[in-house]
Amino acid sequence: MIFLTVGTQFPFDRLVKAVDEVAGINGFDEQIVAQIGDSSYCPENFEAAPSVEKAVFDQHFNEADSIISHAGMGTITMALDHRKPLLVMPRLKKYGEVVNDHQLAIANKFEQLGYLLVAYGAEDVPVKMKQLKSFVPQERQPCADIVAARISMFLNELSKSRS
Repeated sequence: MIFLTVGTQFPFDRLVKAVDEVAGINGFDEQIVAQIGDSSYCPENFEAAPSVEKAVFDQHFNEADSIISHAGMGTITMALDHRKPLLVMPRLKKYGEVVNDHQLAIANKFEQLGYLLVAYGAEDVPVKMKQLKSFVPQERQPCADIVAARISMFLNELSKSRS
């Protein structure tokens, strides 16, 4: 089962439509469960709800073989914590989906690290959904020392600027 989630703040019709089109291809045999926000697009090939209660969301997430989502840090972190194969499509400013392209930067970095697959556009979704079946994300390594060093550097720069 694939769990498609687009978050609750904004709809993401571009992703929902792209996944729906793949689900409608003859021979596609995976069940898709979806939480699609207040989407104006109504999927024809899988059932979707605008939102689900947290317990239901967690159940779908845990039962899913893989996840498809926008490139939000909450979903990315949850997928990494649960070792779930994840395909993301970044929301883009040019489509009015976000105010800046931060999700593009996040997706690109996490893809480079081998943590997830990225569909940079709707045209990438069919191939990436096929890859998702066999994708094994790299295991995330804790980097507490690096994070502490960055925080320390930031605080030092902050204190210098106030002097």
